[in-house]
Amino acid sequence: MSWWGKFLGGAVGLSFGGPLGLLIGGIIGHKLMDKPIQQGFGLGLGSDNEMTQAAFFSATFSIMGHIAKADGRVSESEIAMARQIMDHMKLGSEQKKAAIDLFNQGKRSDFDLDGILSQFKQVANRRTTLLQMFLEIQLHAAYADGSMHAAEREIIYKIAHYLGFSSQHIEQLIALVRSNLGMGGNRYNFGQGDSYKSDRDLLKEAYVMLGASESMTDAEVKKSYRRLMNQHHPDKLVSKGLPEEMIQIATEKTQQIKAAYELIKDFRKK
Repeated sequence: MSWWGKFLGGAVGLSFGGPLGLLIGGIIGHKLMDKPIQQGFGLGLGSDNEMTQAAFFSATFSIMGHIAKADGRVSESEIAMARQIMDHMKLGSEQKKAAIDLFNQGKRSDFDLDGILSQFKQVANRRTTLLQMFLEIQLHAAYADGSMHAAEREIIYKIAHYLGFSSQHIEQLIALVRSNLGMGGNRYNFGQGDSYKSDRDLLKEAYVMLGASESMTDAEVKKSYRRLMNQHHPDKLVSKGLPEEMIQIATEKTQQIKAAYELIKDFRKK
């Protein structure tokens, strides 16, 4: 049985215990005891990868709801973005219902952000590339209405630092997400919006996206590009615990990274 079948059947919640177990228990209608996560492992969920996929799915949509509520209200654009992500993943009807329920739980005033983050980080077990993809999805939610509000930014930085990312790394991911959301329409396929941006602005954004700078040599920029492409390789992410439903998101990230690199290469030829 796949991670999803076990999620729906309740085995995931029983195996996790702790905040994630309670979160999932609220979805499947089971009353779960708040057991420490260490006592939850080994109760028949299956592979470590299946457990990680279930944790990723649960943390993703619940924290997305928490971020959406950060500024006091959930806007129509934030709800639309959440549904767009669900549609993009081609979730089935039951999966979408669970994702919406998780999103709604994240909006609650008693949502245990610290507990969910702590348990998710423990399950992810230093899979940095997986944690980065999780953060990128949350950034998409934060930018749902076109800008990231102060309260949302505060939560994003809290999540990022808790998961071990530096402020510089966060800014790089913000550039990547802004590009993916269409904040740089141009022939390099950065997106569909902001066609008014100058070539110099696009070049600056491309360097930030790759975690590179104009002072780097061609070889150094290429090294940054390859590192980032490796981090977003869909097959590698799935092997580390990314739910297969989220492959399309990872694939699009690689396309954006490649577009940024092509822009930089073309400018350097001039």
